[in-house]
Amino acid sequence: MKVYERLMEVKDDKYKEFQAKLVPNISPDVIIGVRTPQMRSVAKEVFASEDRDTFLSDSPHKYYEENLVHFFVVSMIKDFDECVERVEEFLPYVDCWPVSDQATPKSFKKNHKKLLPYIKKWIKSDHVYTARFGIRMLMNEFLGEDFKKEYLGIVASKKCDDYYLKMMVAWYFATALAKQYDEAVKYIEERRLDEWVHKKAIQKAVESYRVTDEHKDYLKSFR
Repeated sequence: MKVYERLMEVKDDKYKEFQAKLVPNISPDVIIGVRTPQMRSVAKEVFASEDRDTFLSDSPHKYYEENLVHFFVVSMIKDFDECVERVEEFLPYVDCWPVSDQATPKSFKKNHKKLLPYIKKWIKSDHVYTARFGIRMLMNEFLGEDFKKEYLGIVASKKCDDYYLKMMVAWYFATALAKQYDEAVKYIEERRLDEWVHKKAIQKAVESYRVTDEHKDYLKSFR
């Protein structure tokens, strides 16, 4: 199946304008204008088709939505080893935050022990969106039962000037303040984050419904 043709069938020109404003670091010329539910539907078709492997091997894609469909397809692969191999093949081509953020491989949840070394490697990457994806996976998968306080240090030590990566670090700590408050708050109290990240993490935590009012009032004192 031709993924581009399927995407063109469900395009929305007004949504393209909205999307172009949301992702200012890529050219509007490579945005078709397709909403996420439609892209997920196309991804399901691709996943079930004989052309799946051909499409996944055809990177880099020209269009933003093709990249999103690609990552949605990869996320549906049930075998962890195959899935993570496809993730690693694709990450160098990820060029914006929505492609980095919207796909969460299902096989990762049951394979934390095997996943962790990959996450650590991704976070160390100099490629912004590989590192962003790694931090998001650490946030999604390792702020619950498998949390260790050393993971906070891994994220805090990621220094960069890129807005989208700094925002991901702040998002991680805001989520950690909701899920692992006692350990995460030490990074705020001791000001162990870069000033911009420190303030943004507090802002996002204060805006979160998952952080208690008492904790919010305390965090505000460190702005």
